[in-house]
Amino acid sequence: MEIHKFTERDTKQWEDFVPKANNGTMFHYQRFLNYHPSRRFKNHHLIIKEKASILALFPAVIQDKTIISHQGASYGGFVLKQGIGIHKTCLIVEHLVTYFKERGYEKILLTQTPLIYYKEPDQYIDFALVKSGFHYRKREITAVIPINVAEPLLTFHADARRSTKKAMREGVRVTISEDFKTFYAILEHNLGMRHNVSPTHTIEELLRLKKLFPDDILLFAAYLNKKMIGGLVVFCAHQNVMLAFYISHNNDFQIYRPVNLLFYEVLKWGYIKGFKYLDLGTFTLNMNPNWGLGRFKENHNARGFLRDSFELALLNNENRTVL
Repeated sequence: MEIHKFTERDTKQWEDFVPKANNGTMFHYQRFLNYHPSRRFKNHHLIIKEKASILALFPAVIQDKTIISHQGASYGGFVLKQGIGIHKTCLIVEHLVTYFKERGYEKILLTQTPLIYYKEPDQYIDFALVKSGFHYRKREITAVIPINVAEPLLTFHADARRSTKKAMREGVRVTISEDFKTFYAILEHNLGMRHNVSPTHTIEELLRLKKLFPDDILLFAAYLNKKMIGGLVVFCAHQNVMLAFYISHNNDFQIYRPVNLLFYEVLKWGYIKGFKYLDLGTFTLNMNPNWGLGRFKENHNARGFLRDSFELALLNNENRTVL
């Protein structure tokens, strides 16, 4: 087993491996990782091979003497070849730990993809990480709606059904839109008013990502007459999973229940397209649940899956040189 530091000439084999991997997502592609300004992160991506065959990828950045996988994406961690067993999975982790330890790094932080993103689900990587000394840094809960019926209202709880039907009666309609700027203004206002924060991406970054992934980043917009009153930006992050990255509405039109209708229409679209899950994102922050947000998502038939972040302190490295 060999570990190679990624260089530009490895781009094609990296990009080719991600969709074939067991748990590769949009967030693992080099074209996603590279949308950031060139000076924002210092990359240290790795390719783990056995006899010239890729077993795993490890996207990562350096911050001081800490390796973070990945600071600029929802998920990092190990991108694993389908069908590898427990022994090879453990060896992959052991080799990676040795690699960074020998180069003088002090800590590894990583967020592994949740179980729903695996084509062939197993938890070998969780076992291998803990076996190599990693501990859980935090375990957030992401709310996931299974997409297994053509009519989502059949699975919604009573409150969500009523709200969805109200939106329909009031004449709210949902369509796929290219008007990201109007939605972004709604989103920015909402986040600033409610939480005093800004969106993860600037509008320029979001439009750049849309250009990079034109078929995989979609805005579902809710309109009343011709006015956009809410929207949901979906990242088709994996062949089985849509991630609702941004969800927002105009507070002046909350009584029309646009978000309920957005969930309904996105689930219908996802069923037609063959997706298995709609990931609504976390309702915990540093393991503190937002109970109201959790109930709202559960009312649409969401159930919780763990989004795990791991940490490993690398010891006995005082006299090493960081490369």
